[in-house]
Amino acid sequence: MAIRKAQPGDLSRIAEILVFVKRINYRPIFQDDSYSFGELQVLTVAEKYAQPEVLGHIWVYDDGIIKGLIHLEGREVKELYVDAFFENQGIGGELLRFAVADFGADHLWALEKNVSALRFYARHGFQPTDEKIFEEGTPEYLVHLKRR
Repeated sequence: MAIRKAQPGDLSRIAEILVFVKRINYRPIFQDDSYSFGELQVLTVAEKYAQPEVLGHIWVYDDGIIKGLIHLEGREVKELYVDAFFENQGIGGELLRFAVADFGADHLWALEKNVSALRFYARHGFQPTDEKIFEEGTPEYLVHLKRR
């Protein structure tokens, strides 16, 4: 297992993970097929993540296959995704432990209705605060989690 900084050659795999995991996890919450299957496309996501200000903050879990990624901005976990085929193998936990140990990651925002993500973060010491905001352009809330 190796967690390493993402490289431009990783973009197609990063985009593939992001697109499919977001479709699986968020489509039931948002119920917006025009976004899930229209706007959310591998090529578009790869182009967005190719920007140095984004790619420069992404780390991947790579054991010969990129199986997950974490996007860090300072001490905030902006994104953490593991390919659905490799869930429940400890990959997300490894990425989160890496972020905490190497970057002092101590907070993040998660969808209030993403119960599995909230349980995952709770197992790793991140607890909800009283802060909530709307996910931009939606009626859904994001909750702020802090590491205790």
